[in-house]
Amino acid sequence: MTVDNASRSQAPVPPGPALPMEDHAEVTLVIRHDVKADDHAAYEDWLRKIVPAAAHFPGHRGVNVIRPAKGATEYTIVLHFDTVDHLRGWLDSKERKQFIAEALPHFLGDDHVEIKTGLEFWFTPQAKPQRAAPYKQFLVTLSVIYPLTIVIPLLLHPVFDLVPVKTHAYVRQFFVDAAIVALIIYVIMPRYTRAIAKWLYR
Repeated sequence: MTVDNASRSQAPVPPGPALPMEDHAEVTLVIRHDVKADDHAAYEDWLRKIVPAAAHFPGHRGVNVIRPAKGATEYTIVLHFDTVDHLRGWLDSKERKQFIAEALPHFLGDDHVEIKTGLEFWFTPQAKPQRAAPYKQFLVTLSVIYPLTIVIPLLLHPVFDLVPVKTHAYVRQFFVDAAIVALIIYVIMPRYTRAIAKWLYR
């Protein structure tokens, strides 16, 4: 942050959040800051410093900044990392702790942090005025599931035919469904929703 306030920079930094156990799943960090009404300009300056700093850490996959609606004070910053291990590297870093200590005088409260992984975070959480419309969530989900339900069976059925033991149709369907769900949660949805974020939250 460009505003230097040495007399208050020694404020204690809140302890980091408990991290989920899935150390190798894509993970999203949701940070909410309630910023003093007169300090929004200083906070924006601080964002221009901390956002590129986070981007240099291993595993960083993008950031969304949701600014408060007129008259509101809460900023939401959404950081995407490829694994919990890499997220831990940023959360525990000296750089982040210094940035948070510098910004605390501009907050009305603490540094509120949430961590989301997998299915619970297909759609990036937004401030209420920017929540994705239900019909857009429907279209996005359908556009992913429909082609997968066609392509994945075509790819897996030849593999099933190579198995020496005859497998029941229900068993085959289980593996098809498991492959589709895994691709949606861990591969496609996190990248897809970020790529179309401008349209999704417009």
